[in-house]
Amino acid sequence: MIMADRQRARPSSDLAAFREHLAAARNIVVLSGAGISAESGVPTFRGAGGFWRRWQAQDLATPEAFRANPSLVWEFYHYRREVMLTKLPNAGHMAIAECEERLAKQGRSLVVITQNIDELHKRAGSKNIIELHGCLFRTRCTRCGHVEENRKSPIVLSLAGKGAPDPEAQDARIPEEDLPRCGHGGCGGLLRPHVVWFGESLDPDVLTRTDQELDKCDLCLVVGTSSVVYPAAMYAPMLASRGIPVAEFNIEETPATQQLGFHFQGPSGEWLPKALAPHDSEKTT
Repeated sequence: MIMADRQRARPSSDLAAFREHLAAARNIVVLSGAGISAESGVPTFRGAGGFWRRWQAQDLATPEAFRANPSLVWEFYHYRREVMLTKLPNAGHMAIAECEERLAKQGRSLVVITQNIDELHKRAGSKNIIELHGCLFRTRCTRCGHVEENRKSPIVLSLAGKGAPDPEAQDARIPEEDLPRCGHGGCGGLLRPHVVWFGESLDPDVLTRTDQELDKCDLCLVVGTSSVVYPAAMYAPMLASRGIPVAEFNIEETPATQQLGFHFQGPSGEWLPKALAPHDSEKTT
């Protein structure tokens, strides 16, 4: 067993070989994570230095944290919403969107399955997007369950100027009645971000759509994911075990790297425009 592990081939970094798979693929899946957004300057709130005030995302992005201190959690998400008003899709996002549009004209598909909640793929022009963890710009009522898009800045006046990430910043301690409230049918219930928090299950409909895309996938790109958050972390190794070509684009190796066919180390904004450019075999119109 030890000898077999030592002899296991490392993932290829042959871009030309990857592009031959791209030329042949009909149903491409792009699995994206925080790394691609980080290249646009979006904070990840994970790892060394990844703090908002004194907390990381897993401290605040939980149902328990929201029940205990909805004001603090809304400050955190208000800050994240406001930050996204200053960020733009990067070359990696654009390359994915342009490839999707180009392949659609050839009767081929590219679907983005993302763990990100920032809508940068959508703003880049991607159309076929499955948001595993929801979206910063949708809210859900904790009383009636109504979900709706909300792009107000600030989302409520009580949050204006709040949410500074400085560790010395004072918590706003906004009364619950002044936090975002549901306007659907006069409900008035407390709103929460429509995102999947730690300890919560993914939406069954989202999982069904994801499974359908993975079942027909014949080429997979894994872009900017740490491959540690489940269930997304199991998707690429599962596809690779079925013999599907899987290419990882990341600034470092991940726990999944050695199980995949390709690994391209570095910013996705540098790799993806080359990797997803039109192949010589594609018909031009």
